[in-house]
Amino acid sequence: MSETVASQDEAGTVESAETSGSGAPPEDASRAERSSEDQLVREGDIAGDYLERLLDILDFDGDIDLDVEAGRAVVSVDGGKDLEKLVGARGDVLEALQELTRLAVQQSTGSRNRLMLDVAGWRSQRRSELTDLGRQAAQEAKDTGHLQKLRPMTPFERKIVHDAVAAVGGVRSESEGEEPRRRVVVHPAG
Repeated sequence: MSETVASQDEAGTVESAETSGSGAPPEDASRAERSSEDQLVREGDIAGDYLERLLDILDFDGDIDLDVEAGRAVVSVDGGKDLEKLVGARGDVLEALQELTRLAVQQSTGSRNRLMLDVAGWRSQRRSELTDLGRQAAQEAKDTGHLQKLRPMTPFERKIVHDAVAAVGGVRSESEGEEPRRRVVVHPAG
């Protein structure tokens, strides 16, 4: 939302500036967006370099793709035959590798980041599976009137399920339990 803001200086001259909904002039908002995007691209580049060195050490082949999605740097490693080893059972190695990559980026930039790492398309496939699971649990809760308790999940997995449940009317979801046994529970509305 844009609006025009008028200000008066000491001499009585009135100046006006069009602002975005944030109160900053549009060129400032645009500059801030570019700066933020540039920072995310830099984080992706640092992560890509770190992962490239790691793949070389492990003697794994893989193509590294860098992107920015939903306000976070996204790094994908695809193409190698041994990459499944970097995913591990239920993504546990991938989670650890993502955390190490985030720490490498933080060490270089001096600030925390929300970098997302995918290896061999595992996260994108998992996202699709979890979206289906969330919709099914929501529909089951809605149809039967009984709550549905899902198995324990990582924060990444729970968020996807919560988003899928939120898209279905007549139900709500919440997380319960303590890590690493935290799970999503889907309740019928009422």
